[in-house]
Amino acid sequence: MLIAIEQISSFWLVKHPGESAALGAASLWAVSSVIYGNMGREISPMYLNLFKGAIAITLLGLTLLVRGELFPTMTLTNLGLLLLSGSIGIGLGDTAFFAALNCLGARRALLMETLAPPITAILALIFLQERLKASVWGGILLTVVGVAWVVTERTPATEGRPIYLRKGIIFGIIAAISLAIGGILARAALANTSISPLWAALLRISAAVVSLLPFLRLQQNYFTCKLTPRVFAGIGLAAFMGTYLGIWLQQTAIKFTEVGIALTLTNTAPIFILPISAFIGEKPSIRAIFGAGIAIFGIATIFYLG
Repeated sequence: MLIAIEQISSFWLVKHPGESAALGAASLWAVSSVIYGNMGREISPMYLNLFKGAIAITLLGLTLLVRGELFPTMTLTNLGLLLLSGSIGIGLGDTAFFAALNCLGARRALLMETLAPPITAILALIFLQERLKASVWGGILLTVVGVAWVVTERTPATEGRPIYLRKGIIFGIIAAISLAIGGILARAALANTSISPLWAALLRISAAVVSLLPFLRLQQNYFTCKLTPRVFAGIGLAAFMGTYLGIWLQQTAIKFTEVGIALTLTNTAPIFILPISAFIGEKPSIRAIFGAGIAIFGIATIFYLG
């Protein structure tokens, strides 16, 4: 049995390295999202993005040092695309997502994120000429519908937070569009080049952190920062899983598969939250299980018919 599972896993990793990396990133982001959700009341979206970025930069730099990877040879155009991708997709996108998380709660904020894959696929078709098969478009649609079905389920008291619907929707749309644009720019830089996903992740996150620094003076009461030892430990753990490993896997996915597919699979994090919820004692509803089933069927369609 174990040998069969190992053979299947090896086949998936060799046959579908990008798709496998995307699902790995989604699972890590599911765990980190739970942690970030608990940090939202004590630290602002911008500070949260800065701190988790700084931690990830340190970890990525150490990893590159240990692996002995020198700065890759790349054109100024590709370097500029990666830096711009990080500024928009991670700097603006993650900050907007954390703000949406505070305004809407995790379920609704994640629903807004499901707008990113179809936007990405359409932009990739226009700007990168990435033409996906009809079956893959169907898989993307099924995956988005399944995830949306899960995250739109009503939850008691919306995690105990007040809802700022209009503001949250605006932040959510900004986050989805920024994620899509960032993915397109990264794909344009990584496709058909020798730039490693690890260096791409470091460059993108570094650009994101630098792009946020000029806005620190604009911080007001809403953008407070209570960096207690508990908050710092939580951010460190979430940054290790969601930013260091997660972005590394995301860049691997973007490099080895079409960006529309990569962004669809990395946005399946709400599905991976279900077993986490069950583990901490929250029994998943029939609706949540049904939505997860639709998303998994969509993922299978992308894998086997793509």
